[in-house]
Amino acid sequence: MQTGKVIQGRCVTDSDMVLIRSLLTENPVWNRTQLSRKLCERWAWRNGAGQIKDMACRTLLLKLERAGEIQLPPRRGGRHNERGYRQPVEMIHDTSPVESDLRALQPVLIEPLKAGDKRLTLFKFFLHQYHYLGHSTCVGENLKYLVCDNTGRPLACLLFGAAAWKTKSRDAFIGWDIASRERNLSLLTNNTRFLILPWVRVPHLASHVLARVRKRLSADWISKYGHPIHLLETFVERDRFKGTCYRAAGWLHVGATTGRSRNDKDFTLSVPVKEVYLQSLTADFRRRLCA
Repeated sequence: MQTGKVIQGRCVTDSDMVLIRSLLTENPVWNRTQLSRKLCERWAWRNGAGQIKDMACRTLLLKLERAGEIQLPPRRGGRHNERGYRQPVEMIHDTSPVESDLRALQPVLIEPLKAGDKRLTLFKFFLHQYHYLGHSTCVGENLKYLVCDNTGRPLACLLFGAAAWKTKSRDAFIGWDIASRERNLSLLTNNTRFLILPWVRVPHLASHVLARVRKRLSADWISKYGHPIHLLETFVERDRFKGTCYRAAGWLHVGATTGRSRNDKDFTLSVPVKEVYLQSLTADFRRRLCA
């Protein structure tokens, strides 16, 4: 039985590396998308909905390239910034104040945005323009929610994506070992972005939205990817925010990060300390995640 290194939840063996290098050598005109899709087909790497895990495979290949294991073909496509991402399209939008109580906006509409939805461009622009972390691109499984009032005017954006590979306080709270974490990490998702648009000042809107999303997120994930989500996580930067809306929506504070980056192999990088909040979506989440 071959052993290997786990990358993006997949154990990459020596024979896998031989396959990747042979595909690169034998197909010099392929772009990165062609390579990742062919690998997914050869590995039968699909999600629960039967879709090839193309974006996860692309990330796996990037990590191998950064580790010096392979050399990928150059990026292709439109203009990108220095980080390799396309800049969002500038969007004309209404910034007049929304100041009322929550009842006046009901029913608040919370909708997942699917591929091809024209509102995706607006969603990406809002995060790029108004979220303090900005927005580049989404790799792997993710859900994007646009929140609007009863007239269809945008109020907020939420993005859920890949959970952190390792987080000491979260992992202790779950109680899983390394093997079960590697198997089941895809059953968690991270609320990587939550933006109430800056001209929207509505008391209790943030916690209301979080509570509503909690009720539907796993079903939306099953619809898109064929598997459920059992636990939500988010990281709240300690020096910027107090995590009030997460607490009000029932999220549990379980600890804090150490102030190290995921890329800090030499213990030299310092990043802001973040409080770790979790919310379970199933009563028996520990049993399911530790299986």
